[in-house]
Amino acid sequence: MFVVTVTFKIKPEHSDAFRAAVVDQAANSLEREADCSRFDVCIAPDDVCSVFLYEIYASADAFRAHLESPHFLDFDAKIRDWVLAKSVDTWDRL
Repeated sequence: MFVVTVTFKIKPEHSDAFRAAVVDQAANSLEREADCSRFDVCIAPDDVCSVFLYEIYASADAFRAHLESPHFLDFDAKIRDWVLAKSVDTWDRL
């Protein structure tokens, strides 16, 4: 299994719109990608502008396919100007 973690810092004026968009993105990934088995969206309890994603894919190739999917490309374009910082890490699940 291939795990992806993403940490976002969102511009405060876009925090509500970002949360709605990322929840939709999670649902789309789970519904449309057979090789995406988990997509959790987490918000810091003391900072609504800090968002953490935990995603599990069948393989690194499945994650690369995710990055090329129409729903991801639409999401990425939509939120691009809302993001102050973004960090992506990948892991192999034992």
